[in-house]
Amino acid sequence: MMILRTIDKIFRIFTFFYETFEDKSTYNFVMKGLKDKFFFAILFAWVLHFGVNAQCQIDSKAFAPGEVIKYHAYYNWGFIWINAGEVEFKVTSKKYEGRDVYHLYGWGTSFKSYDWIFKVRQKYQSYIDAETLLPLWYERDVVEGTYTAFEEYKFDYANSQIRTYIQVKQNPAVTNSLPFSPCRFDVMSAIYYFRSVDFSKYRVGDRIPIDIVVDREMHRLYMRYLGKDEVETRDRKKHKCLKFAIQLVEGTIFKAGEEAVVWVTDDKNRVPVIVEAPILVGTVKAILADTKGLKH
Repeated sequence: MMILRTIDKIFRIFTFFYETFEDKSTYNFVMKGLKDKFFFAILFAWVLHFGVNAQCQIDSKAFAPGEVIKYHAYYNWGFIWINAGEVEFKVTSKKYEGRDVYHLYGWGTSFKSYDWIFKVRQKYQSYIDAETLLPLWYERDVVEGTYTAFEEYKFDYANSQIRTYIQVKQNPAVTNSLPFSPCRFDVMSAIYYFRSVDFSKYRVGDRIPIDIVVDREMHRLYMRYLGKDEVETRDRKKHKCLKFAIQLVEGTIFKAGEEAVVWVTDDKNRVPVIVEAPILVGTVKAILADTKGLKH
């Protein structure tokens, strides 16, 4: 009964918010920002906690085919905790244009019970070279309320360009190309590449850049190493972690100057445990729920 009363109070809060906004489009915009950050906070936090050297070389991989990592996405405002969605990442082996690749797949969704507030269905996938971990192909397919978008990138290393195919809502699809140089990544490929990078040379306070393709544009993002820490997840498990602050530059999906914090396991798997990002009211948190098939 206590759980049912708590759920009822949560829905009453959101109903009050909805009725308070005279302009319902403003309410939807706020909710969209909240839901988007659940998935993107994980993606960017996972990406940004590693730097990249000029040669894009790696000594060993932190993951292997068969790995699955799951998160619960929460909205936190004071004593209020709302488990509003879930996110999952997994790795499999495939062939792509005759070469061995890893298929990286990630999805995020709001729970159906919250779809009346704002429906989110997000899918991201990438093919990366099984040896170098560099990106070859990337796809994004999302539904966010009434907004839909489909993006496809093909990395053409011979001509140093990324060929793009973009369709937003019911608008005509647009094809284009972006120039790029080595050591540039899409979101999904960056996640797994930088889990495998050796960052033992970094010291507390170091600020490390990375170049990544986001929303059809190349962006330079930054992270700051904050040292070692220990965190506890909702299931009362304690994890020894490395802690990073992520400062995003203007032009990304976050406003300039915003800062998210991520705690990553201090072991060879480099799994993000908690990602916390501020919003207008409260914070959104992605918290590790389960892992399977970890390499180490």
